[in-house]
Amino acid sequence: MNPQLSVMNQIRGGVFTRADARACGYPDPDIDSLLDTGGWRRIRPGTYAPHQTLTLVDDEMLHLRRLYHVLRRGEPGLIASHQSAAALHALPLWGLDLTHLHLTTRTGRAGLHAGGIHRHVRDPVGPGVTVWNKLRLVSPARAIAEVAATSPLAPAVVLTEAALYAGLVTPADLKRAANHLATGPARAHRALALAGAASASVAESRLRLILTEAGLPTPSPSLPPLSEEHCMDLATCNLWFPDERTVVEFEARNPFWTEEFDDYPSEAADRAFGALAPGDPEPPEPLEYCWISWPDLDDPTQVVADIRTAFTRASRRTGIHHFSPDRPRRSPRRHLIPPAGVPDQPG
Repeated sequence: MNPQLSVMNQIRGGVFTRADARACGYPDPDIDSLLDTGGWRRIRPGTYAPHQTLTLVDDEMLHLRRLYHVLRRGEPGLIASHQSAAALHALPLWGLDLTHLHLTTRTGRAGLHAGGIHRHVRDPVGPGVTVWNKLRLVSPARAIAEVAATSPLAPAVVLTEAALYAGLVTPADLKRAANHLATGPARAHRALALAGAASASVAESRLRLILTEAGLPTPSPSLPPLSEEHCMDLATCNLWFPDERTVVEFEARNPFWTEEFDDYPSEAADRAFGALAPGDPEPPEPLEYCWISWPDLDDPTQVVADIRTAFTRASRRTGIHHFSPDRPRRSPRRHLIPPAGVPDQPG
């Protein structure tokens, strides 16, 4: 099931219609094939459910169901925006407040309304409005920019990196969307500038942001030369610091989705298991490992301290100390030289 259909599955409480599947990119032959092979099962004519799927009623599902009801049966002209639009785009909502539905319209009173609706009034409503499955919502780039302007930094960076990873937006798209914001463009640009395309999960995005804000070295884009004992846990990912000879391992919680449905893309397999190119030097083996759990990420100060400690242990074992070129330097001592025309003082 692709991410868009997963959203519709949550909106309808664990089922979806044939029209939903078509709107999410499934042609009729694929739908029939999934039904015939047991991937999907018929609940009633025209209504299906994923086979052997446990549907959890969480805050995200409740938010999507309320949003769908308001957009389909509420007053005309309502447009899903901010984190509500991000939810419809199947982007991760970690750390975002889902208490209120965020809707943009041209008329009415801005602010909180009855029924848990946060109304954003903007006339004209601005660029980046689209329609999906008869629902009006802002584009992924605009939704991300709106969240970046109104939400805490870490969730905004996670949301941005997830969209970049999925290929829904480009940095240029995000910059244009932030420039068109009615309020908070400077705050949005700051969050967008901290986001990159290297993260593949919410956990990795949070960890990389902690590293950046602490001024720690940037991890290598290459995979570390791990031994077999460190390659067994598929739920564990790592960041490789070759100069510090250290691997930082972490739980790959909440992986980002992508339009690539193959579980083992050839390019990813080549990066993970391909042989070194002729002439490439054998990378140095790690000396130290630092484990960061999902709960640890709630304490960035301790995470930074643990990683610095691992760097120090590796440095002691090699006897090599790496100095940052940005470290403050002491000014050299200057000899006192008497001004011209003033005789030297005796003694």
